[in-house]
Amino acid sequence: MEFLNGLLPTHDLTYDDVFMVPRRSDVASRHGVDLASTDGTGSTVPLVVANMTAVAGRRMAETTARRGALTVIPQDIPVDVVREVVAHVKSRHLVHDTAVTLAPHETVGEALVLLGKRAHGAGVVVADAGSARPRVLGLVTARDLQGVDRFTQVEQVMYPDPMTVRDQDDPRTAFEALHAARRHVAPVVDADGGLVGIATRKAAVRASMYRPAVDDQGRLRVAAAVGINGDVAGKAAALLEAGVDVLVIDTAHGHQEKMLEALRTVRGLDPQVPLVAGNVVSAEGTRDLIHAGADIVKVGVGPGAMCTTRMMTAVGRPQLSAVLECAAAARELGAHVWADGGVRHPRDVALALAAGASNVMIGSWLAGTLESPGDLVVDADGRQYKESFGMASARAVRGRTAEDSPFDRARKGLFEEGISAARMYIDPERPGVEDVIDEIVAGVRSSCTYAGASSLAEFHERAVVGIQSTAGYAEGRPLHTSW
Repeated sequence: MEFLNGLLPTHDLTYDDVFMVPRRSDVASRHGVDLASTDGTGSTVPLVVANMTAVAGRRMAETTARRGALTVIPQDIPVDVVREVVAHVKSRHLVHDTAVTLAPHETVGEALVLLGKRAHGAGVVVADAGSARPRVLGLVTARDLQGVDRFTQVEQVMYPDPMTVRDQDDPRTAFEALHAARRHVAPVVDADGGLVGIATRKAAVRASMYRPAVDDQGRLRVAAAVGINGDVAGKAAALLEAGVDVLVIDTAHGHQEKMLEALRTVRGLDPQVPLVAGNVVSAEGTRDLIHAGADIVKVGVGPGAMCTTRMMTAVGRPQLSAVLECAAAARELGAHVWADGGVRHPRDVALALAAGASNVMIGSWLAGTLESPGDLVVDADGRQYKESFGMASARAVRGRTAEDSPFDRARKGLFEEGISAARMYIDPERPGVEDVIDEIVAGVRSSCTYAGASSLAEFHERAVVGIQSTAGYAEGRPLHTSW
């Protein structure tokens, strides 16, 4: 990335402070841009779901991996649970989403709770629900259940013997079958009629545009995090044994001796997966983590929506400058950086990649999607939302210290940096994480075409940015009403 007219900034910058200048380009289409990362993580779109308890879970992990991104399971999750999540994700279909299954006797009330956990909004009523390939009896959608008594059994309101899509059908064939039948959703079955997953018209289109992030055995990828306290080596070894594809050593202040010690310890296990560590915001911190064993350094202190670190401590750094400096330092040592936090719009993701990040980590932006782990809540105005919270907040600390003595928990509870409860509203236009990924990827692909880049490496090399005023930034924002 270079600055317009060679004018180097005199102060640190964040994403809002800059704009990108178009260059002469021979990239004719955004579909001609390859967004695969080269940092060894296997992501085919440069997005990582942050290891936040309110964001990263099994539904998020499988859905994002199917579209080429990576989800990091939080360090607060017990190892046995992480093991189950990893096994679940790696057993999922590479093309078709996991179906919400319902037994015929389950109620409409139970169905409504489950349907809110998947963007496709449909439930498949099955016989032999406990079997690996249950038999399809019917289909229900959220629309079918509106105005129905909550204690009604779903077999009374389901659409019986629905059309199905075969699992061997290619995406175009599946789309055309759904379109011809005027259906937006259908169960996917194998040759014996057993349920494999669920298909939608939008999912069929996406399957033709995205490449899933898969391991060397052709299974979906998933990452997990470990902290720097306690038995770091033991937990890291257990996560590696569970089959995680990327291991993240994570703490708010990554440039400290305990982090360096933890890194050296985990590197001593000879992990055969990329090792990520952070967070830092300086070249010095980046180099120290790489020398201690990190393949990838996580960059960002205080830019997250749930983070109060800068207001509480004055510690942090504007994110664009932090990524630019840390990425340059990592590149000199043959390593990479992830830009962690501070993105609010697709343009911010593009700028982080232009600055040299190999992946961009996103948290709160995805908390308000149907695939995040939180329960779906409706406010007084009928708007749906999920609660999000920072990983250094009092709420997160309570969960992390559950096994401590009451006195120790009380001591740690006095120190918090983060919001404990924030409402992340579901966007009716983009309720699922795939909708958000579509929006981000469309923006990033277009940014690459404006720069004349067909890959992320070319994008970093060719991107030209200038510094703008707040009025310049405001000028670029769309108006939803007249002025």
